[in-house]
Amino acid sequence: MATEGPTWLTADEMRAWRALHAVAVVLPVALEVQLQRDAQLSHLEYYALAGLSDRPDRTMRLSDLAILTGAELSRISHLIARLEKRGLVLRRPDPDDARYTNAVLTEQGWEKVRLAAPAHVATVRKLLFDGLDAAGLRDLQNVADRIVAALGATDLPLPATIRKAIRPQ
Repeated sequence: MATEGPTWLTADEMRAWRALHAVAVVLPVALEVQLQRDAQLSHLEYYALAGLSDRPDRTMRLSDLAILTGAELSRISHLIARLEKRGLVLRRPDPDDARYTNAVLTEQGWEKVRLAAPAHVATVRKLLFDGLDAAGLRDLQNVADRIVAALGATDLPLPATIRKAIRPQ
């Protein structure tokens, strides 16, 4: 009796997978290099600071910042400690629930994000969007939404922060 083997990728699927894999590997490195060069920030540092800057009060619980960045809470806690030493954020007890700690963007942190954002956005635009027309942009959004939906539906044991980051909005 013949056993069923894996369903291998077709040649077209393999080309698409390799291209997507290259994006998943190279894009974060390119963004990291740009941010380090232009702003002396890691990609995670920038994303955390930018997330805080988007809040009306420039404040967020560390646990929510972990979800936003897709990082484990312990990693975010260490990151915020380093950013606090640089004067970019403050840690404060959450006034609504003292069991939580908030990260608060300082004026110096706000200035860092404000100065870093234009070059970062230009890099994102150049690497992702300049080569797309309106139909390509819609296709990219559609494909990304489908991939995120599949990731959200997987039974793989993804970390809780990742699970929460990909839940439907």
